[in-house]
Amino acid sequence: MENQQTSLKPAPRQTGHFRWPLRRRVQLVFFILTLAVGVQFAIFVFQAGELSAITVQRPPGVEGFLPIGALMGFKLFFTTGTWDPVHPAAMVILGFAALISFGLRKSFCGWVCPVGTLSEWMWQLGQRWFGRNFRLPIWADYLLRAVKYVLLGFFVWAILKMDRATIEVFIHSPYYQMSDVKMLHFFTRMTAFTAGVLIFLIAVSVFIKNFWCRYLCPYGALMGILAFFGPTRIRRHADNCIHCGKCARQCPYNLPVDQKTKIFSPECSGCMECVRVCPVPNTLELKTFGLWQTVWSTASVAVVILGLFFGSIYLARVTGHWQGNVKYDAFRLRLKQVDGPGKISSGIRGQSQ
Repeated sequence: MENQQTSLKPAPRQTGHFRWPLRRRVQLVFFILTLAVGVQFAIFVFQAGELSAITVQRPPGVEGFLPIGALMGFKLFFTTGTWDPVHPAAMVILGFAALISFGLRKSFCGWVCPVGTLSEWMWQLGQRWFGRNFRLPIWADYLLRAVKYVLLGFFVWAILKMDRATIEVFIHSPYYQMSDVKMLHFFTRMTAFTAGVLIFLIAVSVFIKNFWCRYLCPYGALMGILAFFGPTRIRRHADNCIHCGKCARQCPYNLPVDQKTKIFSPECSGCMECVRVCPVPNTLELKTFGLWQTVWSTASVAVVILGLFFGSIYLARVTGHWQGNVKYDAFRLRLKQVDGPGKISSGIRGQSQ
C-alpha cells in the first residue's frame, strides 16, 4: 500500500537548485517534437482547407493522440491480420508505448508523454512557488485513482462489443478519416467550458503531483496495467538503506520507495528519480527479472526508449505501416464536410471513397 497522508496536508518541502537531469532532457525532446508535429499538422490542415498548394506533408505522428482508434485497429489486426490503413501510425505509437511500459515500468508516461511532461512541470512549478505540493487523504486518492481504470474499462468494453464488420466500417468511415482534424479542432476551436476544464486541470496540477495522470488518464491506466505484469521493478536493498526518505520525497507518484523491497505499484513510471537521488550506492536499482546483473541506469533506459521509438518509426516506414492511405483530394473533400450538419458526425454510417 502506498504511503499516503490521512488528511490534506503539505508534502515535505524540497530544497536545492532546479536541475535538468537526463530524463527531463529526454522529456523535453519529446515535448518539442510533439509541438513540431502539431504545428506541421495545423499548417497542413490550413493549406488543405484554403485549397492552396500543400507545401507540407501531413505528419503521421499526430495519430499518437488517437489511442481509441489504435485499440480498434489492434482488434482488427488480431482478428483479420489487417493493419489500419487510415491511421496506421496510431497503432505504431500505441504499440511502442505498450512495449516500453511492459518492459520498463510505465516509462511511456514518465519519459515520453507530453501531457505527463507538462503535468510534471506544473507540480515542479508549484514546489518553486509555494515550497511544497499537497497529498490527498488516502481514501480520496484511491477513490480518484479508480476513475482512470473505469474510463479504460468502458473504452475496452465498447471495443470488445464491436464485431469485425462494425470496426471495418468505422475505420473506413469519413468520421474516422477526419478524427485527427477533430482532435486539432479540440484545441483550435475550444469552447469556454473546455477551456475552463483545462485551466482547472492545469491549476490543480500545480498543487497535486500529476493530477491528470494519476487520476483521470485512461491511456496511463493501460500503461500501468502492462507495467504491473511486466518483469521490471524498482528494488531496494534494505541492508544498505539509511532511511533518509529522499527516494520517497522525489517520487513523482508519492510511492513509499523507502519502505518496500520491491515496488509493484502500477503507478511507478520507471523515471529513475529515486535511484538518482539515493545517497548510498547500490541501494536502489531498476531490476528486470531473469537478468542476473543490473543493466539499467538512467542512461541505458534513455537509450532503449529513444532507440525503440525511432526504430519503430523507421520499421513502420519501410514496411508501409506509417503513412495513411487518405489522398489529399479526399482529405480536402472530407475537410469541407467537417462543419457540415449531419454529414460527418455519424462515425460508422459513411464509407470512404
